[in-house]
Amino acid sequence: MAEITAERSLEEVSNGTTLGHLRLRHLETNEIILIPTPSKDPSDPLNWSKACRVYLALLVSLAMFFCNFLAAGPTVAIVNITQDFFGPPGPTFAKHIAKVAYFFTTTSLLQGTGNLIWMPLLIKYGRRPVYIVTFTCYTAMAAWCGGATSYASELAGRILLGLFAGAGECIGPVTITDIFFVHERGTFMAIYTAALSAGVSGGIILSGLITINLSWRYIYWIATALIGALTILVVFTMPETAFNRYTAPVDPIAAGTGLTKETNSEDHELAKPTQTTATKIETASEDQTVIQEIKPKHSYLQALHLVHGTYTQDSLLKMFLRPIVLLSLPPVLWATLVMSVTIGFLVAISSNFDSAFSSTYGFLPYQSGLCFISGFVGTMLGIFFGGNVSDYVADFFTRRNGGIREPEMRLPTMTIGLVAAPLGLLLYGVGINNKLHWMVPTLGLGFLSFAVAQATNVSLTYIVDSYRPIAGETIVTQLAFKSCFGFLLSFYTNPWVDESGYSHAFGTMAGISAVIQVLWILFFFYGKSIRHMTIGWKVMRYVGWDPDREVGE
Repeated sequence: MAEITAERSLEEVSNGTTLGHLRLRHLETNEIILIPTPSKDPSDPLNWSKACRVYLALLVSLAMFFCNFLAAGPTVAIVNITQDFFGPPGPTFAKHIAKVAYFFTTTSLLQGTGNLIWMPLLIKYGRRPVYIVTFTCYTAMAAWCGGATSYASELAGRILLGLFAGAGECIGPVTITDIFFVHERGTFMAIYTAALSAGVSGGIILSGLITINLSWRYIYWIATALIGALTILVVFTMPETAFNRYTAPVDPIAAGTGLTKETNSEDHELAKPTQTTATKIETASEDQTVIQEIKPKHSYLQALHLVHGTYTQDSLLKMFLRPIVLLSLPPVLWATLVMSVTIGFLVAISSNFDSAFSSTYGFLPYQSGLCFISGFVGTMLGIFFGGNVSDYVADFFTRRNGGIREPEMRLPTMTIGLVAAPLGLLLYGVGINNKLHWMVPTLGLGFLSFAVAQATNVSLTYIVDSYRPIAGETIVTQLAFKSCFGFLLSFYTNPWVDESGYSHAFGTMAGISAVIQVLWILFFFYGKSIRHMTIGWKVMRYVGWDPDREVGE
């Protein structure tokens, strides 16, 4: 096990934006350096026990699982739902199924785009109030959808359900970056992205089993109970993880001038505390003195408060616009496309699999749903290859680089997803088209789900490490675009398949996936230069972040 030190060499501390350029191992002892540097405040999440932090990571991942549980789960009963709202099959039944499909496509759309609202609020006012409000409303919307008796009521309930459920997608990774150090994040981000994919697979599997003997409405009743129980856990065991981690400001554009951390440290040296009392720590630098008050650790009852204050001076409007502007940055655009094609193509399959397995193999809805067990298994394997393996590869290159970590050092593990995603799409398309054994497309589901957990985690963690002060906004950029892409695919997948056939349609998807993922090679060699060059673009000056967003990364 690697030795760990909490100390950072004074000449190697960079105050402000580093764009992921960090000394992660001590130059002489090769010990892992804790980044961000923990403060003296007992309320600092980085000072909490490892068991507590792991529990919180698992809790937010469970929340992520349930956020997607109802997004795709009821699709397995789309025929029964259509009959319930429009009557038995007739000449217009296909049109009625298309109308019912809006229940799921609009939910998917709102899950991503709704984060444009939630992200500014959780950055400004903290994670806990957004968790509690959105999951309480999500529970209520699940009950609403289960009891709706008209098409309009069900559609309205599904739209609001997507709005509230989507909050978990953006809060999860932000919470993980709050409570874990740089060298720990890969594994726990992998668990988060695996939960995202597992929610789809698990929701479809369980929904299919529920509908064997029960009405489709029981999918919502059971989900209401499960999500309600999760909400209770959030209320009573999820403390606020946002923390004001002050770092002296440095112009982020200066990072693009070619100065190394050692050069920057000559101008911005972070001194050790010069005075420590029971209530405050004074940190002095060459041109300013910062007084940080150390408050007593919150009691359990205090930790249950809904709001604990504000955490940034950034305006809500600027935080709302920033995710849109961030698409102009090549690394963010690439990671967004990786997430869009992996998760988007999984959405394409989820909107098609029931009719595909029914017409090709004569499967009943629950039998089609059980095929997603392979997707669940693939997702679990993706945790290891997207987390532990990517951390190991990043650490390997960090050692070779004299202890200096660059975000691009985990990108070689994208090769695994580069193989798995196209392979999964080909197996599914060719298997259905040629009526091969049902295990062929089922394996395709497994490989694609594996790629969602593996490749998406690597690209997501790469962007979070590269733009840590605005990690939340970069996540929203990816989630919002992904949901729009999936929304469009859900409309065009079936017509595309009808016109071109399964082999051609999913073969094209495989080619698109491969072309986008292979670009990791470009960013591995030139990503650092691209990041430093593009952060100085005028458009980024306009949406630049407040210095209080800095965390020393």
